[in-house]
Amino acid sequence: MKTQKGDHPSLGGSRAQAAATVRGLLADGRLPRLETQMLLQHVLDVSRAWLIAHDTDPLDAAHVRRFEALHARRLQGEPMAYLVGLREFMGHCFSVRPGVLIPRPETELLVETALAELASCAGERPRVLDLGTGSGAIAVSVALARPDADVVATDLSDEALGVARGNAQALGARVEFLLGSWFQPLAGQAPFDLIVSNPPYIRNDDPHLAQGDLRFEPAAALTDGADGLDALAHIAARAPQWLAPGGVLWMEHGYDQSADVRRFLLEAGFEQVRSLSDLAGIERISGGKLKHRPE
Repeated sequence: MKTQKGDHPSLGGSRAQAAATVRGLLADGRLPRLETQMLLQHVLDVSRAWLIAHDTDPLDAAHVRRFEALHARRLQGEPMAYLVGLREFMGHCFSVRPGVLIPRPETELLVETALAELASCAGERPRVLDLGTGSGAIAVSVALARPDADVVATDLSDEALGVARGNAQALGARVEFLLGSWFQPLAGQAPFDLIVSNPPYIRNDDPHLAQGDLRFEPAAALTDGADGLDALAHIAARAPQWLAPGGVLWMEHGYDQSADVRRFLLEAGFEQVRSLSDLAGIERISGGKLKHRPE
């Protein structure tokens, strides 16, 4: 049987007509139903409720072709966040795209801890620094929860800063973004009450880098190309120069790196050094308090 104009060769003949509805596309079954719904919502720019209410409505051929293209990319393992261009984090919807790290639920612990630290901050306008901001998820979330804070964020990638600026603008957050590596672009900045960072910490030989979503994310945001400790050690050593007396540093790290990070913090002169576990029971972040600024 010849494929007629408007049919879908991948579905074939009589199935094409049935598949050109929400119900038909959901019946494919090669992806989890929720992911298929998310792709359809993205392509059609509709809510989940609309999909349910209109599941037998005929779909425009152009929409179906676009859906099938995204469906094929997802079958190849491309992250859903990149396909739909969005990821929820701390109750906010952040724009993401290839070139920036996808915000993850476990990183919410870093934001929650930062906000707890700011709750006890004596300054009327606490100053917060986010190093390696990526999509801006951490900095923007802090700024939204504490609009009284002065939030500064740095990143080496101009592309990432473009995404972060867009997220800040879309969500109404006030953040100052600076281009450069870690502390390098901070000349002229006043000391900070709190520094946070989710730096690249995966070992370069970790097999997870070749699996799942990590295959598609920017390598520079995931690994330092060595043992994964380089950025963590650098931030811990340099942070005291940029912290006000009593200032605090918190960093996210790998599942087996907490002891090393606590050592870095102690060697840099931090006190009250500790690690906190995520919901999976993994020590996910470590931090400490600087009693005195270095001479």
